[in-house]
Amino acid sequence: MFVAEFGRLRTAVLVHRIDPFRQNNATDPVNAALNYGYAFLEGECRRAINAVGLEPSVGFLHGVSDYQTKQSLVYDLQEPFRWLIDLTVVQAFESGSLDVPSFYFTGDDYRYRFDVEAKRRFVGLLREQFNSGVCYKGKIMKWSTIIELKTAELGRFLIGRSREIDLTQPCLNLKRYANLDVRKQVLGLNQQKAEELGIARSTLHYLRKHAKNHRPFRIYRTVKEKLEISG
Repeated sequence: MFVAEFGRLRTAVLVHRIDPFRQNNATDPVNAALNYGYAFLEGECRRAINAVGLEPSVGFLHGVSDYQTKQSLVYDLQEPFRWLIDLTVVQAFESGSLDVPSFYFTGDDYRYRFDVEAKRRFVGLLREQFNSGVCYKGKIMKWSTIIELKTAELGRFLIGRSREIDLTQPCLNLKRYANLDVRKQVLGLNQQKAEELGIARSTLHYLRKHAKNHRPFRIYRTVKEKLEISG
């Protein structure tokens, strides 16, 4: 279900972003967050390209245009990892870390800008996403490490030291996080009601602790079912 919701949101956002004049002029909060997130990803890809020693201006998919930089290889490398930004933006808005009040509208150029504190929260979420572990070749690695490894694989492929390059692995793993309604429900749950639902005191403490901050957090299926009953 979440995959379907995520797909619909991404499709709607991409339809809005196809106009080249909107690439750096976000006219809504979601696109403002996407623009900032893609810039973050661009920095990670450029760092990996420089570390491996490839020429960032020579790409394969992206050509030079009037609104992109000449470093087309950076944009090429971004494509397999854009979903990390899309997912982070969805989680940020769903969890309440970002909301309409997190942005302000500049009427002179019709752009949405991040509030300072909201930007700080969003950068924290992006770093957390890129530092999260993923299983690849039997090891747990950060996504930032994966980007550099894939860049190195591309380098070996280009000089003939490898006959293929696989950008489909590791596979993405979408997880459902607690949304804003669940946070409100948790914060409104007292100890007596929790005991009636069969939620332990330690579990309630964990839920309250994580519901108070702006970061996404997981809720076990059995606990979620109990909350749904009370809701």
